[in-house]
Order: sequence, then C-alpha cells, then structure tokens
Amino acid sequence: MPACVAGSEPRLGAGQRSERRADTMRIGFCGTGFMGAPMARRLLAAGHEVHVWNRTSDKCAALVAAGAVMAASPLEVATQCEVVCLCLLDDTAVGTVVFGRDGLAQAGAVRLIVDHSSIPPDRTQSFAQRLQHACGAQWVDAPVSGGVPGAEAGTLAIMAGGSADAVDELRPLLAAYASRVTHMGPCGSGQVAKLCNQIIVAAGVLAVAEAIGLAECSGIDAQRLPEALGGGLADSRLLQIFAARMLHPSAAKTGALTTMLKDIDAVTCHGSRTQAALPITSTVRELMRQALLGSAPGMDLWEIVRLYRPLDRDASMCPTCPKQ
Repeated sequence: MPACVAGSEPRLGAGQRSERRADTMRIGFCGTGFMGAPMARRLLAAGHEVHVWNRTSDKCAALVAAGAVMAASPLEVATQCEVVCLCLLDDTAVGTVVFGRDGLAQAGAVRLIVDHSSIPPDRTQSFAQRLQHACGAQWVDAPVSGGVPGAEAGTLAIMAGGSADAVDELRPLLAAYASRVTHMGPCGSGQVAKLCNQIIVAAGVLAVAEAIGLAECSGIDAQRLPEALGGGLADSRLLQIFAARMLHPSAAKTGALTTMLKDIDAVTCHGSRTQAALPITSTVRELMRQALLGSAPGMDLWEIVRLYRPLDRDASMCPTCPKQ
C-alpha cells in the first residue's frame, strides 16, 4: 500500500488539512497548464489531497481555491507526497522538474513518478534509470489521449509503461481522470504507444482539413460533410470533433499545433532509430511546418485547415490548388 495513503504518517505542515477518506491519497501534481489543471481538479473532486506546483504559479490559483495545497517548488512537493504526477511540455521540462536543483529527486522521499507528459521513449528510459539510481524510485510513463474535454470528463485513455505492479497500484488513482489504462510494457512503452496515437491523430486531422478544403473549393456545402459521412467508413471522432471546429471556429482549444509538431518530430526521430517506415508522417510533419510559418503564437490544431481554404471566399482557387 502506498505510503501516502490515508493512515500513513502525515507530513503536512502546520495549518494544512490532513483529513482524507480511507480510499484517498496524498498526491503531488507538477504542471497545471492546459491538460494538467483539469486532471488535478478531477483528483480533488475524487477526494484526494493534491499538492500542486507550476512554473507559472498563477496557473495554480484556481486549484488552490478548489482545495489544492500550493508548493513553492517540486522539491517541496516531494517532501509531502511519495507519488507525484507530471504533466509538462517536453523532456527538458521533465528533466528539470525531476532532477534540477529544487527537483523531485533531491528530496529522496519520492517513491513513484507518474509522467503524463509526451516525451521521447529513449528519454523516458534514461530518466527512469537515473531516478532509480538517485533515490530508488520507480517511473511510470503514462501519456494520455483525449484532450482537455477528456480530462474534464474523466474519460482520458492512458498508455502506461513501467512495472505491472506499479501500474496496478496506480489504477484507482488514475480512475479520477481516465476511463481506460492500458499497460503496454516496460518503461518507454507508453510513450511509444502515444507516438502511434499521434501519427493517427495528426494524419486524421489533416485528412479532415483536406476534405473540407476540397468541398469548399468545389462549391459544395462543407457544413454538411459530417452528416453526410456520419455512419460510413470515413466517420470517426476525429471527423466529428475537428470538422465541427474547422467549420464553426470558437475560442475553445483542442490543442496547440506546436505541441503536436513536437510529438511528430519525436515520431520521426524514434522511427529513424527503429528503422520504421513513416512516409505519411513525413508528409504530415512538412505540412504542419508550413502551417506554422507566419502564424500567430498559440495556433490551435484545427487551424491547419487554413492551408486548404480559398484565399478569397469569392475566388474558386485554394492556395494548395494548381494555378490556372
């Protein structure tokens, strides 16, 4: 049983609450941004005691108001919680939070790190070995799929790499924000599965954008595509979610294009190491790079449809169509 399960010796400071149900835990959560905040909020709603840290502390304010305990550094999180979840931008951020001067590994008390970040598999394996040598703790790579809506609804899919015992121990905790946890194998396996996920998602989003572009360039009502294709072989959650966003833009976010490109770059690097054939991914990578040229910061994934749309609604040509 985890040492941070209720009933273990409390390590909270004076004035901090320590009452928890017998089936809840004291959990650390580092990275409360786009995805991390709704995940941490689900942990709070499930009754867990959550200690949060984020590089930009303002992003913790709403969680603290909801009952989370604010930490000044990852090291402070590690002095309170033996199980710590990460949801960070990239492998550089993960390395700093875990092994930096005020990192989690410096406390020597962390027993299990659960990394929900999407980082290269080889970096995950390196971090896991380094953590084991530093303080004897275990590493579970647990990248997620489902986006912010899935995190908010508690329906994320988690692809986990690490020991089977560690993954099984975590299942009750992860149930706060995931409807499926699949153990893929040893450390790094979860990240490989996430790369496979990103191949399908990125190619699918581009295919939806390309179909919308063809419909609009052809003069048919692209608004009716989701209905027309619904129930057929082309139907999918990607079609229904991204077609709706591309056809009816809103301020709601699906995910940053730069983040997806970061993952596709990782797919390409991992493919080179494993000699996997990735011709579709190579094309997707180039198109995403084109879409980012001259784009505003924070371009959302659905906005890649701009590659395929007519420059002028009264014109009949797309920027990707041959010149007439």
